[in-house]
Amino acid sequence: MATMFKQFRTVVAVALLTVATYATAVEMRGDHPDTYVVKRGDTLWDIAGRFLKRPWLWPEIWQANPQIKNPHLFYPGDVISLAYLDRVAVQPGPQVGEPINAIPLSDVERYLKDLRVVDSFEQMPYVVGLEDDRLRSSQGQVAYVRGLPAAQPGQRYAVVRPTTRYSHLDRTACCDLFHRSDMDARGHRIADFDAFWTDAVTPDKGNEILGYELMRVNAGTITRGEVGGIEASTLLLDEQGREVRVGDRLIPVDMQPYDLQFFPHPPRQQAEYGRARILAVADMLTSGGPHDVVALSVGAREGVDNGTVFSVWRAGTNTVDDVEYDPLRSDQDSVSYKSKVRLPDEFAGHVMVFRTFDRVSYALVMDSIKPTRVGYELKHPDAPY
Repeated sequence: MATMFKQFRTVVAVALLTVATYATAVEMRGDHPDTYVVKRGDTLWDIAGRFLKRPWLWPEIWQANPQIKNPHLFYPGDVISLAYLDRVAVQPGPQVGEPINAIPLSDVERYLKDLRVVDSFEQMPYVVGLEDDRLRSSQGQVAYVRGLPAAQPGQRYAVVRPTTRYSHLDRTACCDLFHRSDMDARGHRIADFDAFWTDAVTPDKGNEILGYELMRVNAGTITRGEVGGIEASTLLLDEQGREVRVGDRLIPVDMQPYDLQFFPHPPRQQAEYGRARILAVADMLTSGGPHDVVALSVGAREGVDNGTVFSVWRAGTNTVDDVEYDPLRSDQDSVSYKSKVRLPDEFAGHVMVFRTFDRVSYALVMDSIKPTRVGYELKHPDAPY
């Protein structure tokens, strides 16, 4: 009897969980339209927001309807309708152009093409000299590269520059922070006016290097390898990019492809509190809003992938309780932790990851009710606090 009761209780629990999950998934906005025609320039996030209170749950709704052949692809001209019984349905329309995406690619294109994060760069081939002993070289000029002994004429390489080092600072060395440092080719900190990011301010987790960001500055074609005792290959620069300088590194063109379609979804797992934070805001800003790009302190190692949606929160401060603790007391040397009150975190908005590396990822701010700043906490999008 006890075994039968336990089995019955398990079945009921699973059923209730299934109902609760389904109810969460199909929670609609009260002001949703009856029908909507997909237009050029729409995004999946915007359309899902017209129907759902949680746009990141749109795949569960769309995939629950058998009449949809491919729930990931919607085209301008498709008609989306909502009915009490049918829930969501897509009617074939006069489809025009390319399928819509979750985000405007124009907002993230340079981060997809021009930036990448690697564990190290010291072993990469590098520019050792420039044509006519110049300080800078650009399109149509030559750079000389060391570290490509087997290079053959016709091979193409991208020229990249290490500009940013993401790391955890040692608690004994500074002030309990994640940090982003601008750097030269040797890893020394510099003031680089081409930098994308602000400094980051988030808690330390063990003096760990999260990665080095490489910025693409140009590209070229090998015209001559290391022949006749020459210890450098010749690279003809052929892009209208940034000027190349000694110390820039080389990687094969298209060595690391990137996604062009993104589908919003919650994270697979929630990182421990204080681990997932906003590392930096792009364009040297101190705070960001909708359609701004931010760097995150988590990546594939933490189960993050492209399309992962996080809610962003300002971490609650520890404030002194002046009612409990008398500020006029004579023993002012320290304030007991018992006299401090941990204030609640404050919700700021949502971000969606569009480029993932091992320990760092880039995300786009999708919506916000207050600015997104460096150091803000990342949580599951359904987190209540």
